[in-house]
Amino acid sequence: MKSLITLGRFLFAIAITAFGIQHLIFAITRSGLGPPWTPVDHLLAYLVGAILIVAGFGMATGIQVSCAGIMLAVLFLVRPLLCYVPKLAANVRDPGPWTSAFELLAMGGACLVLAALFATRGPRSGRAAGRVGGLLQFGQILFAVSLAVFGIQHLMYGPFVATLIPGWIPGRLFWAYFVGVAFIATCLAIVSGKVAPLAATLLGTMFLLWVVMLHAPRVAAALHNANEWTSLLVALAMSGSAFIVAGSLAERN
Repeated sequence: MKSLITLGRFLFAIAITAFGIQHLIFAITRSGLGPPWTPVDHLLAYLVGAILIVAGFGMATGIQVSCAGIMLAVLFLVRPLLCYVPKLAANVRDPGPWTSAFELLAMGGACLVLAALFATRGPRSGRAAGRVGGLLQFGQILFAVSLAVFGIQHLMYGPFVATLIPGWIPGRLFWAYFVGVAFIATCLAIVSGKVAPLAATLLGTMFLLWVVMLHAPRVAAALHNANEWTSLLVALAMSGSAFIVAGSLAERN
């Protein structure tokens, strides 16, 4: 299943590099980027943008992938704590911070998985191998928990989600609920280990289809809308994340 990991790594790297470019554009022009990437200070945007581009380049080329994965995981795990947890504490019923926070956590989980996969290459002591295995499982669980949150949101806000589906697709409300169930089912598959590689592969394919069918046309219709670009890149990163997790689950099996 190395092909799945390689595909996921490249898709993820493209999205991460593009996120970095978005940050640099924000730093230079002071224009907003849209959720979940809206740095408060433009100097921070320079720093985060540079980290994302360097990490994306490392993942794409296979240079220091473990280091890049750990660096991104820290970034993706810290930002929800600093930005979205206070917002949720102020209004736990607001779906926006839930979505943005767990998108970052899902990507952070995939980064931990990728870091663990590349850290296992070469001889290691039993204790070190145990730490790497724990890192791998933690990343997989973090990704799975994020899917559960997405699924619950789809079921709670089905009518709104349906408005985001193109009008030419029939039964939009059905698909909104179907995707919610698919998220939860994939979460359960990963946690239980039952048909987990297949479930994660199908999830990655679904996200990739969204990039082509849903987000690309919206970006083409509004090329200067940063929110649309961000949504496309999040879907692309989630597709890569799902393929990375699928490959890791297949190797574990």
